[in-house]
Amino acid sequence: MARRRKLYEGKAKVLFEGPEPGTIIQYFKDDATAFNNKKTGTITGKGVLNNRISEYLMVRLAEIGIPTHFVRRLNMREQLVRQVEIIPIEVVVRNVAAGSIAKRFDLPEGDALPRSIIEFYYKSDALDDPMIAEEHITAFGWAAPQEIDEMMTLSLRVNDFLCGIFSVIGLRLVDFKLEFGRLYNDDEVRLVLADEISPDNCRLWDINTNEKMDKDRFRRDLGGVEEAYQEVARRLGVLPEAGAMDIKGPTAVQ
Repeated sequence: MARRRKLYEGKAKVLFEGPEPGTIIQYFKDDATAFNNKKTGTITGKGVLNNRISEYLMVRLAEIGIPTHFVRRLNMREQLVRQVEIIPIEVVVRNVAAGSIAKRFDLPEGDALPRSIIEFYYKSDALDDPMIAEEHITAFGWAAPQEIDEMMTLSLRVNDFLCGIFSVIGLRLVDFKLEFGRLYNDDEVRLVLADEISPDNCRLWDINTNEKMDKDRFRRDLGGVEEAYQEVARRLGVLPEAGAMDIKGPTAVQ
């Protein structure tokens, strides 16, 4: 097994040094967290399924011109991505009242919003990812005004495309979180979609039954979490034939 230097370990993934300069190996874990790490657990096979689902969606988005950090999937749990400077902003796109927006404004869960709404959150577990405004982003230098505009434009394009993809397979895209990074190439800096797109950071409901098919099943102790993730992968046509088998990542070296 290859020995790679571990660069970072987060709640759902481990990042290892890539085989070539400017690349990173992204390893998907089965660890599950909610409420900013206040609730933890394991969803068996989640890493395998999220790797496949995110690969599929990143490839489809690239086909319509959305720039991403994704290069290729390496195996059941790993993918090769371009090394980017992550902008410390979580961009949340909401189509339906659910989660925090329903609580904040006392909205009935499941009601369609008047239009798709974009919210920004500062990426900080220690601060519980506080909601922020564009003024905060520019004042603290987290992103430039033109980068904010580009993130919003790309997020709405992603939303339109993903709504179509999920609708075809009988799923309603309630809301989702995106992260962006700066890709440096000589003197050029390009904003690209980073992280992942999976049931970990999307709310997906069955169109006919409103059954939750995402991490809310873990957050709310609804049960059937593994089965929900598998069903999303099955509908997308990316469920591994061998099931959610375990593949260990590179051995980490310091």
